This record gives sequence, structure tokens and C-alpha cells, in this order.
Amino acid sequence: MHEYDDAVLQCFLEKQGQLFSEEVAGTPEEAEAFLSDCMAVVLGSADEVEAFFEEEGMDVGEGSATDADEVFEIGDGRYLVVEG
Repeated sequence: MHEYDDAVLQCFLEKQGQLFSEEVAGTPEEAEAFLSDCMAVVLGSADEVEAFFEEEGMDVGEGSATDADEVFEIGDGRYLVVEG
């Protein structure tokens, strides 16, 4: 099971609109359940995000993987990747 700390949950709650047209979670508990169901991952750097996208065969076009809608910058150097 995945565990998401407070910073990750708060980031997702604040920024979920960049990926979803409607709110999918309103509380930290709902956010944690949603992220677990999606098997969202927390990565430690932009380089790890790039490597993750490459390993998963995900195409980011001409931009950086960190600019993708499913990538949330947590604010402490880490990134949350949610496959919507």
C-alpha cells in the first residue's frame, strides 16, 4: 500500500483541477484513498519524473515530463505523478 505524507495530500487537493475537470477529493483522507486507487507515485526529482515517463513509455511531446498535467510539483523538490 502507498503512503502519502501531508505535503503530498495537500498538493493534490490544491492542484487536482490541473488534471480533473471536477473535484475528485475534498479531504486528505479522500485524497489518500484516491491516490492509492490510482497507484500514484511520489518521485524525488525532475530527473526521476523523466525516467519514470520513459520507463512507462509515456510520450510528453516536445516539453518536459514535469510539465505534463498528471505531474504535480509538491514544492519540496518532489513530484506526484497521477495517472488519470
